[in-house]
Amino acid sequence: MSVYNRRKSISVSVGGTAIGGSNPIRLQSMTTTATMDTQGCIEQAIRIIEAGGELVRMTTQGTREAENMRLIREGLTARGYNTPLVADVHFNPAVADVAARYVEKVRINPGNYVDPARTFRHLEYTDAEYAQEIQRIRDRFIPFLNICREHGTAIRIGVNHGSLSDRIMSRYGNTPAGMVESCMEFLRICVEQQFMNVVISIKASNTVVMIDTVRLLVKEMDSEGMAFPIHLGVTEAGEGEDGRIKSAIGIGALLAEGIGDTIRVSLSEAPEREIPVARKLVDYAAVSAQVRASAHIENGILELSYNDSSLEDFQLHAAMDAGALLIDGKAADLKLTNPNMTASQIKSTEDAILQGARIRFSKPEYISCPGCGRTLYNLEDTIARIKAATGHLKGVKIAIMGCIVNGPGEMADADFGYVGAGRGRISLYRSKECIEKNIPEENAVEHLLELIEETMNK
Repeated sequence: MSVYNRRKSISVSVGGTAIGGSNPIRLQSMTTTATMDTQGCIEQAIRIIEAGGELVRMTTQGTREAENMRLIREGLTARGYNTPLVADVHFNPAVADVAARYVEKVRINPGNYVDPARTFRHLEYTDAEYAQEIQRIRDRFIPFLNICREHGTAIRIGVNHGSLSDRIMSRYGNTPAGMVESCMEFLRICVEQQFMNVVISIKASNTVVMIDTVRLLVKEMDSEGMAFPIHLGVTEAGEGEDGRIKSAIGIGALLAEGIGDTIRVSLSEAPEREIPVARKLVDYAAVSAQVRASAHIENGILELSYNDSSLEDFQLHAAMDAGALLIDGKAADLKLTNPNMTASQIKSTEDAILQGARIRFSKPEYISCPGCGRTLYNLEDTIARIKAATGHLKGVKIAIMGCIVNGPGEMADADFGYVGAGRGRISLYRSKECIEKNIPEENAVEHLLELIEETMNK
């Protein structure tokens, strides 16, 4: 289904699957199995594919995992599945070099590709010193592009709000402008090297930051004559209705503006469950744009009516229609009607949309990652336990992160954080400060609750 006034982008080939241009918006997800578990990855990838996934991403922590992508690729092909695989790489550019030989696309993170992992230290650079840092990126990145060119491998330049480098944050702050510049540094090298097989993602768990940043990226690319396809997602959106509504607000608002060539709905659930939600967002995008154009707003209250019989459909449609209008300040409140829903279902949906759009908080905010092969504890069980114990803490933001890749960074927007630090070990944070390290998993939720109680009682 075509999207209303879709932004024109170049078409990129990922193992024969075309992204961008006039091609359909592609749906994707990421496995949660350990990448060394070859058979587990194959089986989970098949579940994603059979649910409608058109790309499957897997974490590659090291060269062993990157090498094992070859066996996973061969195993899927032997089963009759040729869906492109994407290797997800952080911290080690040598791993990206290896993965590029075996998969159809490699995701790199500008925040930790050459720059060291962020420590939230402020660094001072002269213009000449800053230029030297850009040259360090070029010296390492260009050989990787040459490997990708040789093997016909696409790349994703994937910027996350939670993993900007100290260098970028010191000059631009932890801001949309910093996120965009982190991306543009790498895109300029791609253009200079005439390597155009590139997709971009630029994500945040905060829907306002996510929408503002993607819009700014499009504006910056336009000003420099670029038109790379864009991958959309609200990272660490959570699970259940909150995760779906936050994703619908951020992804839906941009799709309705014609921005977006491939999407991933990041839910802290089995990955194949993300695909039907993504399908609904894409299918509703054109309708949503028309609803927004004719929305009724009176005295700052946005009024929208629906006849959906499915609660999930109602929530997704209302979030897509209302999200950008609320975020852009066109309305400050929301009134929904649907004869097929109970009063409590309607009120819960209104509250979740207003909270997801950062207008009004009526319950805790959970920033939880969807999990991947890096996840170091049972994510879904832990989220359920934390929610059950903290559901009364209105407006408190709690980050529940599987590992350190985005952990401390995304927790800049959270009051408390629960982060996988090692297999079966957890570290606890208050804002960006690590309060307790390497707690045994079986005791960590109780320690988190004690930290919250101690802080709240001060």
